[in-house]
Amino acid sequence: MLGLITYAKLSVPDEAVGPPEAGVTWVSAYEFRVCDSTFTIEGQPADAPPEGETGASGLDMSAGDISVLRGGASSAAGFINVHPQVGGNSGKKATLGVWLNTYGIGLSKDGLTIPADQSDSGTEPDVYDVDDAGIFEGTSCEGKTPTVVLRVWEDASANSFQDKITDFGSQRFTASGMAWVIAIVPDDDSVEITKPASTSQLDEFTATAEPEDTVVTEDTTPTEDTTADTAPVDSAPADTVGDTTTTG
Repeated sequence: MLGLITYAKLSVPDEAVGPPEAGVTWVSAYEFRVCDSTFTIEGQPADAPPEGETGASGLDMSAGDISVLRGGASSAAGFINVHPQVGGNSGKKATLGVWLNTYGIGLSKDGLTIPADQSDSGTEPDVYDVDDAGIFEGTSCEGKTPTVVLRVWEDASANSFQDKITDFGSQRFTASGMAWVIAIVPDDDSVEITKPASTSQLDEFTATAEPEDTVVTEDTTPTEDTTADTAPVDSAPADTVGDTTTTG
């Protein structure tokens, strides 16, 4: 019996197995919305390890792993670059919670906290407590009940989405090309949660994150005398088969 129990435990798949696998790069669009305002965060985490070293999360932050994809351009703000390292948060362990914790962002059904290094003041954290009516004065949330909602588009090019109102950190990155909005909005749906503004550039940054195709160039330099007469050879073009993949 003990042997069977031990075998059963060893047979359980490791949560780190499966996509995204170490070495791949997935890109998602994201945005924060608080009532009428939208914003993103920028740069590497304040406590990112030195270049080439792996942090406690098992992610090489210097390479932009589970972080905002900067790409050397300000237009890159609004993207999450998921690039697991060996022994890090791959597979089911690649969750939104890893990214939130990396930046020190607090998120629960009670509100949202942006750390001081990413806040408006740069010295004090921005705290959006849904029970503090005072911080919502002058916004569309004033006089209403603000609610924390995580809206997820599994495919940012599609219109279907899911709304999560709890257990935010365990939500997984399941593919490249997702979109996320972390929102505090009135519970009466008076404020529409739209896709992140960065979604319009998602294809561009997804392409830059993928490995480039290797192009093999054939050396056509003649190595001998080719002045002899060459009889023309008749050849018919090969049939072209179109892509008939049907998308659902």
